[in-house]
Amino acid sequence: MEDTTTLSVTKPTRCIVKLGGAAITCKNDLEKINEENVEIVSSQLREAMITGSSSRKVLGMDWSKRPGKSGISCDADDFEDQNLDSSSFVVVHGAGSFGHFQASKSGVHKGGLNKRLVKAGFVATRISVTTLNLEIVRALAREGIPSIGMSPFSCGWTTSERNMASADLSMVAQAINSGFVPVLHGDAVLDDLQGCTILSGDVIIRHLAAYLKPEYVVFLTDVLGVYDRPPSEPNAVLLREIAVSEDGSWSVVKPTLEDTKKQESSQSDIPKGDYKSFAVRSTYVFYSLPAVETTVAAHDTTGGMATKISEAALIAKLGIDVYIVKAATTHSSRALSGEVKGTLPEDWLGTVIRFVGKGNRNC
Repeated sequence: MEDTTTLSVTKPTRCIVKLGGAAITCKNDLEKINEENVEIVSSQLREAMITGSSSRKVLGMDWSKRPGKSGISCDADDFEDQNLDSSSFVVVHGAGSFGHFQASKSGVHKGGLNKRLVKAGFVATRISVTTLNLEIVRALAREGIPSIGMSPFSCGWTTSERNMASADLSMVAQAINSGFVPVLHGDAVLDDLQGCTILSGDVIIRHLAAYLKPEYVVFLTDVLGVYDRPPSEPNAVLLREIAVSEDGSWSVVKPTLEDTKKQESSQSDIPKGDYKSFAVRSTYVFYSLPAVETTVAAHDTTGGMATKISEAALIAKLGIDVYIVKAATTHSSRALSGEVKGTLPEDWLGTVIRFVGKGNRNC
């Protein structure tokens, strides 16, 4: 991949956060935001990134008129009394019920800009995802987070046969250096060979992580974490810790075979052999099933949870811990704050994916 970035980041990045589309939108309701989740997550991000924010008055930065509100709220004097001491975060969000319908209906992810339907779908997809991006930026701004929306298409990101070809991170770096929080999103982009495609937020996060090298990465989803089968099934097991080796292979660290033996003994679908191998293999199978509505909807053109886990494993290979956790919960708040780094607290529910190469003994 060609990296055309010309500006270096001078401020260390603490965390990159992925707001999963299924967590921030009502995924089965076209272009409907899950306002409660977005509000809670925005508040949790404020508390995680702005020192002492829980005891301060929230100074909103969305000074636009909102539906149902009589005017615009802005008290300039309040800003004179507070200094914003924030750690560096980057936010990336999925599309959920925004964009996926337009992209799948027109076949944007398959390319072919010479076709009028595809070109129209490209425009429609970008209208939809940038609409969501604006609403996420506004929600963060209302919590006093200096958020700036950034679209991969507008920043010149391109692909080649759906693989990242060029990513100019200069604007991202400049925003971070200036004290802003970049908010990127999955987007329709140009492709060198097939004309166009969809660039998922999960892929974007991997490239950001390789460049920014954050302390940790958090994926906020609509489920507690990674399971060995659909979480709606009886005896589904939450995989709390997954180790990624240098060769890319996975193993489950927690729970151990002993922890799950009683629970699994009644299930006839488990093949003989190592439970660890089964857990990882069934994760791939489970999250690849289009029938699992909470993970891969019929109109999802980005790969759903399968892509998320694959990209998370690649981030972990960089030596960066990745936490997958349910949004708008106490567990997500603790992950965002960095409280669960290192040894996982027993009362924390989520999945951490870690690298266990030479010199790394976190697991």
